Amino acid sequence: MDWMLMPLRRYADFSGRSQRKEFWMFQLLNLIVIAIFMTIMFSGMPWAEMAAQNNQYGKFAAESATAQPAPGPLFFVGLLILMLWILGTFIPMLAVTVRRLHDQDKSGWWWLLNFVPFGAYVLIAFFCIEGTKGPNQYGPDPMGRGPSDIFA
Repeated sequence: MDWMLMPLRRYADFSGRSQRKEFWMFQLLNLIVIAIFMTIMFSGMPWAEMAAQNNQYGKFAAESATAQPAPGPLFFVGLLILMLWILGTFIPMLAVTVRRLHDQDKSGWWWLLNFVPFGAYVLIAFFCIEGTKGPNQYGPDPMGRGPSDIFA
């Protein structure tokens, strides 16, 4: 649990390095929290009314003149909390991403590959690769390996 919350404790710390474990555990925390909020959102959907309306009008329900049933209040509560979570964790997500790139002796600007076609796949590969052993220009090794541990 400490690894999951470490990026939140280092909220806007873009300096230094982060291990793979810190990065991926924070990704897991985000996945779990988003899944919980999505479950809350989907439980607020009027599935029975939507199914009944589809059965009544057949496959042309979208073209019918009647309005679709509106989502319940639970949908909007889940949506609001989900949006607050995404906004609240954007900076820690960016910071842990930059620190993970620093661990491989790459600039944080590599994060901009997200906006290039297929660039996210390159970043995922970078996030899976082990970091630089020993200190680099961004700081000491987060795993505590010193120069003497490299050749041992």
